[in-house]
Amino acid sequence: MAREPKKRRIDWRLTFAILALGAAGVSTAVAGYKVSLYVTSDPQFTLSHDRKDALTILGLTYASRSKVQRIFAGDFDRSIFSVPLAERRRRLLAIDWVEDASVSRVWPDRLVIRIRERKPVAFVSLRSGPLLIDAQGVLLEPPVQSQFSFPVLSGVREEETEAARRGHVRAFLQVQEEMGYLAKEVSEVDASDPENIRIVAQVDRRVVTLLLGDGNYAQRFQSFLNHYPEIRQGSPHAKVFDLRMDGRFTVKE
Repeated sequence: MAREPKKRRIDWRLTFAILALGAAGVSTAVAGYKVSLYVTSDPQFTLSHDRKDALTILGLTYASRSKVQRIFAGDFDRSIFSVPLAERRRRLLAIDWVEDASVSRVWPDRLVIRIRERKPVAFVSLRSGPLLIDAQGVLLEPPVQSQFSFPVLSGVREEETEAARRGHVRAFLQVQEEMGYLAKEVSEVDASDPENIRIVAQVDRRVVTLLLGDGNYAQRFQSFLNHYPEIRQGSPHAKVFDLRMDGRFTVKE
């Protein structure tokens, strides 16, 4: 005699739990939608031209304020919660003097932009004119009515990659660091070949070009300064000297 198949029992507890979770999810989604609708449409969150500090920009010294303001021009008369902060930051980083930036919403209707500017370390002379350059090899337009007293870094070309320019700057900074207080006498560093550094310096009220090679910059320069009176006496018209052999000076006519 065949047995009747057992009827599957419904687990009502599990069913009610699933239904409760589903209802909670729908409820959360609806609540989230209502909150989103509220913060994007309520007038109290609107970025208004009428409020002077609606857009607060901090940290600007040399970067163009008008360039920063243009990025947020389309955000006025809209909720601050409609502003895509990551996209605005990306556009800020495209401004030449801006090294880093952040954009924050301030309750209920303000945006605060914080800028960290690049720090130039030298001038470079290019076909398009003189520019500044920072430690990362980024070329910077000199701001109007600004005064910088940096030496010139030569050997940098406009068509080079940023990485290549960064290599020249790294060699330049190494020369400055090693020379210490002697660096104040240097007006130009040629780092086109980091293995054969050349500098232009003021020595005894004369401008001379010195080949320093790939190291011992301070020692070679100091030794040259110590012996310059007798060097000048023997070669009064010489302006280029090879110091790449320690303790030896060769006149390059």
